[in-house]
Amino acid sequence: MPSAGDCLICDKHAAADPGLEVHRDQQMYVGHLPATPTAYLGHLFVEPLEHRPGLADLGADQAAALGAAMQRASATLLATGMEHAYAFVFGDAVPHLHVHLVGRHPGAPPEYRGVHVDEWPDAPRGDAGEVAAYVDRLRSLWPADARTTPRPETS
Repeated sequence: MPSAGDCLICDKHAAADPGLEVHRDQQMYVGHLPATPTAYLGHLFVEPLEHRPGLADLGADQAAALGAAMQRASATLLATGMEHAYAFVFGDAVPHLHVHLVGRHPGAPPEYRGVHVDEWPDAPRGDAGEVAAYVDRLRSLWPADARTTPRPETS
């Protein structure tokens, strides 16, 4: 296990920013991308709390917990009105597994889909306060368990 300061993600988990944390259980953390100074609303990270460099380093129970957290986070993004939820693992910049879950906002043109979804100039973005409000929405929609699907918001 890395010591404090050796892993950006382990340090983030220890700091526990309530404005970014959507969900945490005994094994997984789900949080929103921080605003620097703004962030694409709907860019989440799913990360094991235990330091694991990549998918191949997960035990069976951790892999199952990761899958359940990804399912819940994806369903929650869709409940906010996203058209689709993408999952990406790059894993070569920070050696602690972090799955990017990124929702596609309605109206995103085809050239801003997939790995380019957050490059859409007209996509909703927010500062730290707006990200915190969005995280509050996600928390309110978070399903109780993997068998529960959040209800879509109604206007």
